[in-house]
Amino acid sequence: MPKLVNCLWPGSPSGSTRAVRQPCRFQAYVPDLLAGLDMAISAQLAADLVDVETAVRDLNTSSGPALNLEPLARFLLRAEAVASSNIEGLQINVRRLARSEAEAREGWASSDDTAAAVLGNIRALDRALALASDREQPVTVDTIRSIHTALLAGTRDQAWAGVVREEQNWIGGPNPCAAAFVPPPAAEVPGLLEDLAAYLSSEDHPALLQAALAHSQFETIHPFADGNGRTGRALIQLVLRRRGVATVVVPPVSLVLATQTNRYVETLMATRQVTDSPAGLMQWVELFVEATARACRDSVSFGSDLAELERVNRAKLGRLRAGSTADRLVGSLPALPVFTVKTAAGYVGKSDVAVGQAVARMLDSGVIRQVKVGRRNRAFEAVGLFEAFTGFERLLASPDSDTARTPPVRPVPARS
Repeated sequence: MPKLVNCLWPGSPSGSTRAVRQPCRFQAYVPDLLAGLDMAISAQLAADLVDVETAVRDLNTSSGPALNLEPLARFLLRAEAVASSNIEGLQINVRRLARSEAEAREGWASSDDTAAAVLGNIRALDRALALASDREQPVTVDTIRSIHTALLAGTRDQAWAGVVREEQNWIGGPNPCAAAFVPPPAAEVPGLLEDLAAYLSSEDHPALLQAALAHSQFETIHPFADGNGRTGRALIQLVLRRRGVATVVVPPVSLVLATQTNRYVETLMATRQVTDSPAGLMQWVELFVEATARACRDSVSFGSDLAELERVNRAKLGRLRAGSTADRLVGSLPALPVFTVKTAAGYVGKSDVAVGQAVARMLDSGVIRQVKVGRRNRAFEAVGLFEAFTGFERLLASPDSDTARTPPVRPVPARS
């Protein structure tokens, strides 16, 4: 059963006020273990879990013309990274991120610290998905640490990458005595992480339930000095990939949670009760299932928009030989929203010369445009792609999926 532990805060001699400098007593929350947890759920929630898992699988197995899965998956991964970072106060849009990503690929200098942090989020998501690909390999604490390491590598917080805390931390307030929430004492963290890793390696619960519980447990443990929210949301992707539910496309759940940030925080807090009742956990699981369902539904719609954009681009280019460089490149634009000839050649498996010729043809046809990345670096940007994503993002930011009826409830780009 969860418990509260009585602790003493020694005070902070460098604190700005007397209250912060003085010692005080507080209670830290220690959650119940997850491995082997007997979770009783309602028949309605069980049915919802089955329905939404089916929706995720359907998103990954569409064979119709509406979805080109791999480029869609790559673009949605960027969108997930942006949304997950926005929840933590790192504000950036997908176009700016894509241009910074092009800079990083080419080794060009960049001074955009926010973009560097969000690019770390992409690395963390990539790391989680790569680790999840081998379902026979158990998840360990080192697995979780490596995701966090990928998140903070190359950022100002790199010194904390993968380092499990050895001190008390807290959320909100000047000290733990005045905090909104106090995670477990540092001495409890190693055992809780071992239990979480064992749970992530199991298949005792349905995949979506496992993803929801693992995320809330990780956020409650709060094992790192920074980056806990983004790492915890990467674990959602790890579970869905590892369980074989999201084999290619992981629905961008964070894009929906970013629209309901207050409810997201409130339901996570509801899981932190000293009781054996599952009511608080169920509130969070219900929100998670709802958010995943919407992410799947709107991702299919976005995939259709991308398919239409590709159809229009192919019409602009005229007849294309199947398997030609231009044919491959035009179908890969969602995965390469901003690119150089060198990057595109590596992605489509063609020579620089062949890609250069395809790029010239696409420039002439208005399928791509030349852009300046950084101060003087030349790259190319897919025309219409970011505009299509703006519509998708605005849709997800509307509580009713209808911006004409309910406008976005969080900052989103204006329609161009």
